[in-house]
Amino acid sequence: MRRHSQRPTLKNLNPVFHKREKSEDNSVVSDKLLKLARKSGALNLSGRGLASVPDKVYDINAGDKDVEVTLESLVAKEEDAWWNQLPLNNLDLSSNQLVQLSPKIENLCSLTTLTLHDNALTSLPKEIGKLEKLLRVNLSRNRLKELPREFFTLPDLRYLNLSHNQFEELNPDISDLHMLEVLDVSNNELNSLPGGIGFLVRLTTLLLAYNHIKELPPDLVNIRCLQKLDLMHNDLIALPEDMGSLRKLQCLYAQHNDIHELPNFDGCDLQELHVSNNFIEKIPKKLCSKLPHLKIFDLRDNKITEIPEEIALLQNLTRLDISNNSVSNLPYSLASLAHLISLQVEGNPIKSIRRDILQCGTVRILKTLRDRQAGLETAAKTSNSSSSLAESGNMGANGLNSPRRGFSFEDDQSIFPDRYKLHKTRCLTVTMQQLTDVPKEVFETACNEHVNIVDLSKNRFTTLPEGLQEMKECCSELVFANNLINTVPSFISQFTRLSLVNLSCNSLQDLPEEFGVLITLRELNISNNRFEQLPKCIYELKGLEILLARDNRIKAIDATNDGLGALKRLATVDLRNNDIEHVPPILGNLKNITTLEIIGNPFKLPRHQTLERGTEAIMSYLRDRIPV
Repeated sequence: MRRHSQRPTLKNLNPVFHKREKSEDNSVVSDKLLKLARKSGALNLSGRGLASVPDKVYDINAGDKDVEVTLESLVAKEEDAWWNQLPLNNLDLSSNQLVQLSPKIENLCSLTTLTLHDNALTSLPKEIGKLEKLLRVNLSRNRLKELPREFFTLPDLRYLNLSHNQFEELNPDISDLHMLEVLDVSNNELNSLPGGIGFLVRLTTLLLAYNHIKELPPDLVNIRCLQKLDLMHNDLIALPEDMGSLRKLQCLYAQHNDIHELPNFDGCDLQELHVSNNFIEKIPKKLCSKLPHLKIFDLRDNKITEIPEEIALLQNLTRLDISNNSVSNLPYSLASLAHLISLQVEGNPIKSIRRDILQCGTVRILKTLRDRQAGLETAAKTSNSSSSLAESGNMGANGLNSPRRGFSFEDDQSIFPDRYKLHKTRCLTVTMQQLTDVPKEVFETACNEHVNIVDLSKNRFTTLPEGLQEMKECCSELVFANNLINTVPSFISQFTRLSLVNLSCNSLQDLPEEFGVLITLRELNISNNRFEQLPKCIYELKGLEILLARDNRIKAIDATNDGLGALKRLATVDLRNNDIEHVPPILGNLKNITTLEIIGNPFKLPRHQTLERGTEAIMSYLRDRIPV
């Protein structure tokens, strides 16, 4: 008789797709995994197919404190003893099947990072508000429509990612998250933003892409620390008129909206402006003079018919995209943009330049414009009479092509803004005029009109003009970027209200000792100079929050208590492209630094992979290498 093998019953089968039991979830957390988590303070349960959080996770901080302590246990398991364990501060539950969290999450009161992206969460327990040490929370790619009111009481939350959820509105209480620096609510169903959003004064990054927002609240411009604003793929018909109030805004993304007109960006530090796929009809001439640091200007797929000659004022522009507009002529002034490496013009009815030249790309287009401009200038000189030639020669000696010296305020009054403009803007701006000095009466007038911003960038100053002392009690921002300055006079110490000084792109090798008394200074930019070390006076600037010193010759970082460690408010440090050969591990102890840029130096550690992961990874790496 043939004996048949016993067929497996349904009871013995464990199909791949089945309802997840609690016991299966609990089995995921092995003793080995618990031991590792207690040693490192981090637990990674990402991608485990969990339908619920294992019970052991909520009790992980309890440890083995209730276990009887014997001499034998002390000797045998010293490393496993509870006093040698770290409380759980990093919990990763991403890429599972979690629908809800237990109220017992309040047991994890030491958490600083909670990662829950790519789950199926529909709500959070109110007990999450008791995790007062939380710094980073990632809730992206869930099914959340609201957050409990208690969530907005988290006192130290810095990073919040709510992208790819189902929010139709944000709770106004979000304005209570005063420490928030990054907020991502992209890819939701938002129609508007709460009015109190302007109270998030520490916010540096606000991501609102792929929503249905039609209008921005007026107090958005109160977020003075904002550096990146992403508004792409919304239903906006306009941007706030006073966008210039966002002084630190560097990147604005507003593609795929219904915007018809660009606002006044006067005062912004914009480096990237992306407004493609809108209904913009013209480039405001004033905009070109107010954005000296703009590098990328994306205007493709709009309704623009003309490029103004003033486009030449965007001297730092590297990429200009006007594809698919209605431009029929390119101004010769485009050829004067020395840094322009990408000019996209396809899809326009341009008649002034042959199509085959346009198809050759940026270099050929700019060369053609340059050659034609030179031809016109030659023709104009040839047709002038001898008297005109003499007058032209006189202009060559004293005009824009040579430094302006020995002129009076009355003779060249048109160079400087009048009293009305000074009073209205509170800003003295004279750029690209080849100036080497400014009459004292100019500063006197500016002081009488209560001007607090002086911008004399892109001239030929070798030091600060003597007359500037007239504004020592009213000036709060001083911009002398792109000059030939090699010394800063000691009278700088008399400026008792300075909050920003920009001396980038000069020839400085040191700063005077008196510079250290500027206790109100919050931002200092000395990039693109010739510093071989950070001047010691900088370490005396107790109020300094932002230090930009990229593209110098700096060889070392002083992170001691007499160096950067003395600057307790310092949050941003940019030391890219210097000659730094060693990064001291104690730099990682400066927890007030939230942005650290050190790429482009010859040191070997940290490696490039670590640098690309951002400031938090760099600082953690450095702290791990501090000798015990």
